Amino acid sequence: MVHNEVNQSQVTTFILLGFSEYPHLQVPLFCVFLMGYTVALMGNLGLIVVRMINRKLRTPMYFFLSHLSFLDICYSSVLTPQLLELLVVERKMISFEGCMMQFFIGCACVVIEMFMLAVMAYDRLVAVCNPLLYTVTMSPKLCASLVAGTYLWGGLCSAILTYSLGQLSYCGAGIINHFGCEFSAVLSVACSDTTFSQMSCLGISLFNESCSLLITLASYVVIVVTILRMPSKGGLRRAFSTCTSHLTAISIFHGVILLLYCVPSSTRSWLLVKISTVLYAIIIPMLNPLIYSLRNKDVKETVRRLIKFQLQTHSL
Repeated sequence: MVHNEVNQSQVTTFILLGFSEYPHLQVPLFCVFLMGYTVALMGNLGLIVVRMINRKLRTPMYFFLSHLSFLDICYSSVLTPQLLELLVVERKMISFEGCMMQFFIGCACVVIEMFMLAVMAYDRLVAVCNPLLYTVTMSPKLCASLVAGTYLWGGLCSAILTYSLGQLSYCGAGIINHFGCEFSAVLSVACSDTTFSQMSCLGISLFNESCSLLITLASYVVIVVTILRMPSKGGLRRAFSTCTSHLTAISIFHGVILLLYCVPSSTRSWLLVKISTVLYAIIIPMLNPLIYSLRNKDVKETVRRLIKFQLQTHSL
């Protein structure tokens, strides 16, 4: 036990390599990632503001969506500024405590978003299958409870995995071949037995992925059955319209998870791990507001009004 403490005390900081193996791509990557991060921040902040301004958007769906935007902002802001800095400087040092905190926040955001998407699938189920009682069924109290539950569960899962990493011994140079404290990247620099950490990650990942996908698939099976029984083509079109955006977001999110964790370790390169993390940190947060807002007339109308107001203010 003393030996572990001595080893761990030897590594008080980690060195992040980022994309240093591609020196000729540093500037183009910086420009692309900065643009993506800016769009993601503006899009998600804009969606939160638009919901606050437009009373028509104060529905359960947009209540959940505003939390989804908040999670995207948090996860993106935890990793992307550090990624941008690494593309400017050769190497970046991060303290052991800072690394653990970064992992905790990032991991919590991913788990919470996973179940937030499942909650949104249930919300679509109620909206399509019982539209007349939608606002009664999805009461503010139930919505708040569902959101609180996802946050608590995400925090608990992240705390367990962070604890498992914190108990490991880290010795040697402490060089992490990543731009952030991603689980497998941190695990690779440990010099003690990582069995508990690996089993914890596997168990939590399988449970969360199975549960969230089961809720989502079950909800959409009921939705599809309900839609197929609809006699009106107009109702059919509206039902499909309300679900298309959410299905797109779910497909992208879980697709990245499957890419990152279901590819065998022997064939998974560090480049694939980095690219998958970039998808989480920049691409998904950038796409989510576009996916949900482009198909909604109220959102587009509110944005037009805001732009018009800003132009009139500047002209005065």
